[in-house]
Amino acid sequence: MDSPVIDTDLKAAVECMLFVSSDPLSTAQMAVALEIDEQTVEQTVYELKLDRGQSGLQIIRIAGGYQMCTRPEFSEICQKVLIKQNQKLSRAALETLAVVAYRQPVTQPEIEAIRGVSVSGVVKTLLDKGLIKEVGRKQTAGRPILYATTPQFLEHLGLEELADLPEIEALAVEKVKELEAEQSLFEEGEIVAQPIEA
Repeated sequence: MDSPVIDTDLKAAVECMLFVSSDPLSTAQMAVALEIDEQTVEQTVYELKLDRGQSGLQIIRIAGGYQMCTRPEFSEICQKVLIKQNQKLSRAALETLAVVAYRQPVTQPEIEAIRGVSVSGVVKTLLDKGLIKEVGRKQTAGRPILYATTPQFLEHLGLEELADLPEIEALAVEKVKELEAEQSLFEEGEIVAQPIEA
């Protein structure tokens, strides 16, 4: 069955929407804006992806929608021009975000029990950056707030959905291998303490 011929104005309109939107756009959002069916939008996006050719821009599926972005091979050049300082996360923020991502929905006391430190300031930072959100309250004493990740979290990590997160067991195995390699290097280059002569 032949694909429908997509009007060049329609392709241009979809391309413009993807270009101006800072967030991924779903086919449903684009279909409503263009007053057409989602299948036509999907076909239009497909054709636009083919049209990109040697362009430095690409259209990717991410966080349940589509977004126009730069190709990865040009990321270093782009970073020299535009560096978002406010998007940098501290190690504490990254660790807290990882706990939320893998254990969500999760409460602040549960995060603190896992990390072993207070995370109130870090949780506020992640909320301010839109990477996590409040999703309700746990039905226990004190009814603590439950936190979960946002679509912006998926966008920040370049993932389409939470299922794309690396397996936690695989990450643990990698970490053990790193620690074993470090231990091996330490043992090979171990310095024996010499007594100080009087």
